[in-house]
Amino acid sequence: MKIDRLIGILSVLLQEEKTTAPELAEKFEVSRRTINRDIEDLGKAGIPIQTMQGIGGGIRIMDGYRIDRMLLTSKDMQGILAGLRSLDSVSGSRYYSRLMEKLQTGSSEFVNGRDSMLIDLSSWYKGTLAPKIEMIQEAIENRRLLDFRYYAPSGESARTIEPYYLVFKWTSWYVWSWCRKRKDFRLFKLNRMDRLSVSDETFSCREVPMPNLTNEKIFPGGIRVKVLFDPDVKWRLVEEFGPHCFTEAADGRLLFQADYTDMENLLTWILTFGEKAEVLEPAEVRERICNIAEAMRRIYQNL
Repeated sequence: MKIDRLIGILSVLLQEEKTTAPELAEKFEVSRRTINRDIEDLGKAGIPIQTMQGIGGGIRIMDGYRIDRMLLTSKDMQGILAGLRSLDSVSGSRYYSRLMEKLQTGSSEFVNGRDSMLIDLSSWYKGTLAPKIEMIQEAIENRRLLDFRYYAPSGESARTIEPYYLVFKWTSWYVWSWCRKRKDFRLFKLNRMDRLSVSDETFSCREVPMPNLTNEKIFPGGIRVKVLFDPDVKWRLVEEFGPHCFTEAADGRLLFQADYTDMENLLTWILTFGEKAEVLEPAEVRERICNIAEAMRRIYQNL
């Protein structure tokens, strides 16, 4: 996009004494005419750019602007590159890698090669997740509708949405969009979307509120649960809920208390602990786990 290119050109000019239109055209894979228009736009934006013709000529930022050449510190650049590298871990293309190369060009004093932060946003679903992210980005940029099959605890349904933001939260990817079926803004989890396709139909951008990503909004609670866990699964409780999510009971077991919003997710989570978890409350959860255990006993007893 043009704004990405303008930022990239400005970055090069801030870090280099001088460059040329052919060099910028090759670097950003556009024509010299496009670069000339970009330089003109940067000038209109108040950047004091000087162009010199002939041998030894080129494009540079005027000397009086040198004080702002240190706009990005080494720490700033490392943070930018870490962010771009993390996006490339789920990208279906080399877009962010190419953008990193553009930012690094002429910036050796800002990029010392000693990365202190490595972020990988990929998952076991990278093979299916990256194409979805790429399709959704395309739809957002071109204002095109998305059609897909969605699988939720309440059932499956066909959805058509107007996509606005890709969101990474709670170790998962979501798309924030206007759902034409529900007539409201919704978060859809990418791993629950199937048969995703970009429609030829476009949409007009709405007044879009930012998604409320607080835990209180997405996980409002409602099911107060009390569970006793064996001490040897303490590491899981700490990893998933933090070191203050339990107290030690008289028999040495760990008393865990929390609010859950989804019964099925709660049951699935408790069952992963097997015999190392005993639900105290609510009674409905105890009864359902008993029924599940009995049904499983009958299945395996008949083998």
